[in-house]
Order: sequence, then C-alpha cells, then structure tokens
Amino acid sequence: MNEDKKETPQSEESEEVSKQAETVEAEVVETEKKAEKKDRKKDKKKEADKSEELEKQLAAANDKYLRICAEYDNYRRRSQKEKDALYGDIKADTVQKFLPVYDNLERALKQGTEDEAYRKGVEMIMTQFTGTLEKLGVTAIESLGQTFDPSLHNAVMHVDDETKGENEIVEVFQQGFKLGDKVIRFAMVKVAN
Repeated sequence: MNEDKKETPQSEESEEVSKQAETVEAEVVETEKKAEKKDRKKDKKKEADKSEELEKQLAAANDKYLRICAEYDNYRRRSQKEKDALYGDIKADTVQKFLPVYDNLERALKQGTEDEAYRKGVEMIMTQFTGTLEKLGVTAIESLGQTFDPSLHNAVMHVDDETKGENEIVEVFQQGFKLGDKVIRFAMVKVAN
C-alpha cells in the first residue's frame, strides 16, 4: 500500500505536469494561431494596399490613354480642317487667276459684231467657262438690283437717283465671285442714294 501511495503522488505529479504541458502546448498553439491571424491580416492589408496602388496606377494609365486618344482625335480633326481650308484657299487662288479671262469674254460678248459664228463661238466658250466654275463650286455674286453689302461688294461710284432705293446697286462694273462662303473677288459696283 505504501508503494501505491508513493506511486500515486508521482503519477499525480506526472499527470499534473502532463496537464500543464498540454495547457502550455495549447497556449503555444493558440498564440501561433493568433500570430498567423495577425500575419494574415497584415498580408491582407499589404495586398489591399498593393491592390489600391495598382488600381490608382491603372486609373492613371487609363486617364492618360483617354487624354492621348482625345488629343489624337483633336489633332486629326484639326489637320483635316487645315487640309480642307488649304485646298479651298488654293482653289480660290487658282480661280482668281482665271477671272481676267472671264472679264475679257464678258467684254467680247458685249461688243457688237456682224460675224454670228464668231459671236456663237465666244458664247460657247463663256458657257463652258462658267460651267467649269460652277463645277468647282464657284458662284457669281448677285449684285444688280440688290442692296449694297460691304462684305460682298466694292462700291466705286455713287449716284443720286430718286427712282432707286437706298444703297441699291444700279450698275455692275466687274462681276464678283464666291467659293462657298469665301469671297474670291468682290463685285465692283455703282450704288444709288
């Protein structure tokens, strides 16, 4: 019996040590779990920070891309406008060089002649010339009987005539022409009142 008593305190002691070891082991495991959770939280936070940073970089890159696209689109439109304007200017300059030919044909038609074949030939040339101008988009400025407009007409004479309205054009000395809205040559006119 004595021996049982001796073994019992030792067994109790070893059980107690064993329980303490288990408790310590459980605490260590729990501490490790807490540490792992903290590490995971830190990792998640780092990942979230990285994710936010990447999202910011992506947004900045996307914004830059959209701006570059808009700049390119504006450049393309501006270039096309400049090209169209340049084409219009060159066409207007070229047509302007041929307008003295129109003036001479007009003078030739106003002169009386006995040779009908000659007159018919000049009329045909004038018809062909005006047809070509129309195909190019060049139109004559309507002047006779119209109200004087300084953006279309160049008044070189003034006459007082009570039968005509105020600033009415009574005579056209030189025909004016437009290409679209651009005046190639102002009409040279005589204005009444």
